[in-house]
Amino acid sequence: MRIVQKLIPGLLILCMLRANAQNTQEVKMKSFIDALMKKMTLEEKIGQLNLLTIGVDVTGPILSKDVEQKIKRGYVGAILNTHGPAAVRKLQEMAVKDTRLGIPMLFGLDVIHGHTTMFPIPLGLASSWNPDLIQHTARIAAIESAADGINWTYSPMVDIARDPRWGRIAEGAGEDPYLGSLIAKSMVKGYQGNNLADKTSILACVKHFALYGAAEGGRDYNTVDMSKVRMYNIYLPPYKAAIEAGVGSVMTSFNEIDGIPATGNKWLLTDVLRKQWGFKGFVVTDYTAINEMMEHGMGDSAKVTELALKAGVDMDMVSEAFVDHLQKLINEKRITQTEINTACRRVLESKFKLGLFDDPYKNLDDPDYKEKILTPENRAYARKAAEESMVLLKNENNLLPLKKSQTIALIGPLADNKQDITGPHGAASNIKNNISVMEGFTQAGVHFLFAKGANITDDTLLLKELNANGGNITVDKKNPQQLIEDAVNTANKADVIVAVLGESQGMSGEAASRSEIGLPQSQEDLLKALVATGKPVVLVLMNGRPLTLDWENKNVTAILETWFAGTEAGNAITDILWGNVNPSGKLTVSFPVNVGQIPIYYNHKNTGRPYKGDILFKYTSRYLDVSNDPLFPFGFGLSYTNFNYSDIKLSKNILTTTGKITATVTVTNTGNYDGAEVVQMYIREMTGTITRPVRELKGFQKIFLKKGESKNVNFTLDVNTLKFYNSDLKYVAEPGNFKIFIGGSSDATHEASFILK
Repeated sequence: MRIVQKLIPGLLILCMLRANAQNTQEVKMKSFIDALMKKMTLEEKIGQLNLLTIGVDVTGPILSKDVEQKIKRGYVGAILNTHGPAAVRKLQEMAVKDTRLGIPMLFGLDVIHGHTTMFPIPLGLASSWNPDLIQHTARIAAIESAADGINWTYSPMVDIARDPRWGRIAEGAGEDPYLGSLIAKSMVKGYQGNNLADKTSILACVKHFALYGAAEGGRDYNTVDMSKVRMYNIYLPPYKAAIEAGVGSVMTSFNEIDGIPATGNKWLLTDVLRKQWGFKGFVVTDYTAINEMMEHGMGDSAKVTELALKAGVDMDMVSEAFVDHLQKLINEKRITQTEINTACRRVLESKFKLGLFDDPYKNLDDPDYKEKILTPENRAYARKAAEESMVLLKNENNLLPLKKSQTIALIGPLADNKQDITGPHGAASNIKNNISVMEGFTQAGVHFLFAKGANITDDTLLLKELNANGGNITVDKKNPQQLIEDAVNTANKADVIVAVLGESQGMSGEAASRSEIGLPQSQEDLLKALVATGKPVVLVLMNGRPLTLDWENKNVTAILETWFAGTEAGNAITDILWGNVNPSGKLTVSFPVNVGQIPIYYNHKNTGRPYKGDILFKYTSRYLDVSNDPLFPFGFGLSYTNFNYSDIKLSKNILTTTGKITATVTVTNTGNYDGAEVVQMYIREMTGTITRPVRELKGFQKIFLKKGESKNVNFTLDVNTLKFYNSDLKYVAEPGNFKIFIGGSSDATHEASFILK
């Protein structure tokens, strides 16, 4: 106690010093920007609100024209899609040396799951259930991209997604707001570090604000419509978490909210984002989103520009609507100079915080910058991240892990493939750096035979679409039947078949929605032929979304979900298949049996006529032809070992508004391998003033147990654990009866009850 008492004054002094330093910096920033803005013309202020693209066309259909001339005229505040110190310096020098005031520009890039060292796609990273690991991948991405001249990333994407037909489900954390919020905070901290002015820090941009993951029909850019209760309880929390973590910028979404596109929605961008949540950074649109409001039916170009600025947009990505119309709108008194000043100040503040006014060529003079990119340490961490992200979905008869004494038939269009394992949004990656599954097998000294077996797809129209957008998919000279015959002949010479199947990188991600989400027919035909050999089949999946795998689950021996695992995919897959690493990933999104079940998610509401298992009782909420349950539920994932859960023990059965309850389970590794388990806690409020989900994730711990080892796992609940937004959008906890569930997935069967008084 005396030691603690001695430490407290020191801690208070440290906190005061930090607060004073922060206040001093804010005063300095305000003084600097006040002085700068007094010198700026209206035209120069508007120029700061203009974001143009030069370089590779990776995010949209339009490339900005005459960019260099616009920079020299002071019409550009930021550039996207240019990276590399030489290229960035060339443009930055134009802004600093050739404009009247020499204001530096921001340089942004979609650094979504790595820069040059590629990590698993975000949906895969989320499956690690390891926020610290995810934060470190973002830190590595920040270090690499900063060294490459980037100071702004359009990440994290935190959209809750319950429809796997939507291609951009690959970029988020899945279907749960609690887990999604933790990951949002981790990624912001990873990118921005402790100080934005640090040379290893970049500005993060949370997106897409808001509700983008709820696009109707899973069709990208489509309409969204939902109640505010659902918004506040399910879809908004991850964005709010990013704001609380100090994210520097926010990107608007393409969809509408209550009939008004997000980019022109003042309730969203001002009332919620700034007034309710206290956001202090700047808001940027998504690619050409201002002009696209015309297609929504919101008016002509001038009108939608007016809507965007008044709603709270500070920077226009590529539309050039602000440059084209703001001056005229002021003359017509439809907007005010104060509104432009406010937006300009927010952009300038971000540049100040990044240290660009002190050093506009930040990181551009480092002759050793390449040594910070794709380092052996970064590759090793990419391998670790990939291993923790993989989810074992099935392992009949303990086929896995494989034995090196076995002869393996390695088959499939993704087995010897370096192009697609990165997945969508490859940033500055180079496929030459990627380790294919075949290379992983070879480096591990595995005895295998190879056959391609099938093309990724034989659909000529789909191939045309994919290759028109950088798919680089080649079709084998052999016809489909010859490919399958080769594969079957190869399989017959082996002990076990490892079939590496799934999607190409262009089949997931932006503008990559699919109405059918099973394996492409060419690969399905191959898999059926392989199963018909009678050999045990390990299905290794590469994909950016949940797939419909009902036939596969019934017929293959083992299934390993690897997602798009990044640079070290082949090595990580090899480590898992041969047991060098015990899989520990858990799903963060439900896998449907078929597309007719979509949307499907664990934290659904009950109806007044819930299905209770009696198929002969007709009038309940159910399908006639398929179960209500997903094929693989949220939180699910197998291990090479087994984990036994004890009954739940509660420290007490009554929780007061000022008290706490501890829930304890004992988890025992009863199998033959050491391994990690994600222990998950869910709650259910039995009654409420509004209907409540059947379960809600409220805590988890990832623990490692040696075989035979046991560990007590404790979860602490207080009134804040139980809060939700009621029909008045007040954040409350309501007295009543609750159930708590703890286990290895959202289907956890161990339960206990308590009362909130």
